[in-house]
Amino acid sequence: MPIIHARVDERLIHGQVATVWTNTLGAQRIMVVNDSAVKDQMQIGALKMAKPSGVKLSILSKRKAVEKILAGNYDEERVFLITKDIPDMAYLIDNGVPLKAFNVGNISQKPDSKPIKKSVALTEEDQTIIRTLVESGTTITAQMVPSESDESILNFIK
Repeated sequence: MPIIHARVDERLIHGQVATVWTNTLGAQRIMVVNDSAVKDQMQIGALKMAKPSGVKLSILSKRKAVEKILAGNYDEERVFLITKDIPDMAYLIDNGVPLKAFNVGNISQKPDSKPIKKSVALTEEDQTIIRTLVESGTTITAQMVPSESDESILNFIK
């Protein structure tokens, strides 16, 4: 499978993703999957500037990502997939993208969410989705950087 790692990080591509994660994984392509980002020219420009030199970038809607991944478009590459939120990642899995695991890196606190660790705040919907995915066999960790423990996210949800 071309996807070597999947991550939920609302910042999409930023310092940790561009340097630490991409280098540690040996990713050849970063795939950003988000329906809003694909329509936002300013966000597209920022993502292009933030990606590491020599690493390819795809910015796709959820539907287009499923279509291209399942069609084998990236089978010859090492792809690091990033979504902005838990529902986007669940959409990919629910629509056949063969992801056995993903990590949650950063989701800031919002009025309807509560912090589960320093960098992750989840809504009730997020928690329900996580529990459902874990019950169906998906491994989900809460990990900011590769050197941090890849502990199950369920250990942080009370």
